[in-house]
Amino acid sequence: MFTEAQGRQLLILARTAIAREFDEPAAPPPHADWLDAHGATFVTLTKEGRLRGCIGSLEAHRPLREDVEENARAAAFRDPRFPPLLRGELNEVKMEVSVLTPATPMTFSDEAEALRQLRPEVDGVILEYGWHRSTFLPQVWEQLPEPHQFLSHLKQKAGLSGDFWSKDLRLSRYAVEKFKEER
Repeated sequence: MFTEAQGRQLLILARTAIAREFDEPAAPPPHADWLDAHGATFVTLTKEGRLRGCIGSLEAHRPLREDVEENARAAAFRDPRFPPLLRGELNEVKMEVSVLTPATPMTFSDEAEALRQLRPEVDGVILEYGWHRSTFLPQVWEQLPEPHQFLSHLKQKAGLSGDFWSKDLRLSRYAVEKFKEER
């Protein structure tokens, strides 16, 4: 869907949005018509191989350029799991931008059937139950490779117990195209 050159542009957008918050000199953000199309993205920051922030959009509701920039700033400064990024950390973090496909609801009669439908390393999953909601990007399969473990942690992230089940629980899946800085 996206070329490597476009992926690099998305990464530049993310890094530039954060650098501007520190009044750091940054490359001018890329200008291209394809960045005006609506898109849903997640921006993930890692430091020394560990998560440092991750925020995103599950639905395309604004231009791709705005979504990447806002999610980059949010991952750096508003992820409630981490303190705001410090100026000195900017050159220590790696950026990853994931562009999401639209989510597709899954149909199942029980948890066992839902687990059989999950595709490790392919599916990003959204869990919804009442006001509880959580998601894992497909990259999370690297840490949680078993579907039962993946789903259990996803429930916990939503504030439910790992063994919770209800016929009213909803799951949707999506795929991502991801681009990661190598520096």
